[in-house]
Amino acid sequence: MDQLDSMRVFVAVADAQSFAGAARLLKCSPAAVTRAVAALEQHLGARLLHRTTRSLRLSEAGERYVADCRRILAELDEADAVASGAHVDPQGELKITAPVLFGRIHMAPLLLDFLKEHPRLSARAMFVDRLVHLIDEGVDVALRIAHLPDSSLTALKVGTVRRVIVASPDYLARHGEPLSPDDLARHDAIGISTSGGPFTPWQFARPGAAHRDLHPAPTPRVQLTVNASEVAILAAKSGHGLVRTMSYQVAEDVARGHLRIVLADCEPVPVPVHLVHPEGRHAAAKVRAFLDFAAARLRAHPALNDVDPPRAQ
Repeated sequence: MDQLDSMRVFVAVADAQSFAGAARLLKCSPAAVTRAVAALEQHLGARLLHRTTRSLRLSEAGERYVADCRRILAELDEADAVASGAHVDPQGELKITAPVLFGRIHMAPLLLDFLKEHPRLSARAMFVDRLVHLIDEGVDVALRIAHLPDSSLTALKVGTVRRVIVASPDYLARHGEPLSPDDLARHDAIGISTSGGPFTPWQFARPGAAHRDLHPAPTPRVQLTVNASEVAILAAKSGHGLVRTMSYQVAEDVARGHLRIVLADCEPVPVPVHLVHPEGRHAAAKVRAFLDFAAARLRAHPALNDVDPPRAQ
């Protein structure tokens, strides 16, 4: 019997004030209880109990030691409960990441509602337009809008979005609506480059093609390139030109008539949206609870079931 087991036996003896009572409590033999206490006294080099044929009482050293044993065993039990509880009850800190605009539109409201349901949890949200390395940066869950490569991460699909080109009704009234990618040469555009580099020419699929292979198109005139989609969308709403963005980013503006989608027949295939995490089947309760909550909420949102987002008439 190791020292921790011997300490538990000693506490049981002190509580029951007899070896026989401790044996019944621990469901073992009185001889095993006697051996455990004797081994503990030998290890400590001190007498813990004064025994007579009629009574058993703690020695002075035993009174101090039993108090220490209760504290140590209680802390150990608490540590065990926390460690096992992390896979039973949602608790602790949850760290999530998502693209900036998706985070503002979807993840922030969702996360606030989730925390209301789980008051024992806290959360840190990191909304950035870069690829976050989950394990290296200690992130529990990431939302990714991409065709995912094979990896050790576990992915849960929650929807799809489109890569759309939009412009304001005012811009289209002044410049006309492009009817094919070839028309882009006579249009203005706002470029988006999260890396701060130059504008990357847009590619399109051929209308009606069985395989949505992408092909280059003439480059529009790009007077402004920004590193934030939100700024590019604002510029498009102000009539500065066309912008290509994710459909969820402009769904509300399109529905309200602030922007119109063009060249829809030439769009690339929709892009899947996933929640990814590194823990697989052994995910902590906080991760599993968030995945269940977030997946249900995101799958129900029209902007993430984007076969054909709302278009202004």
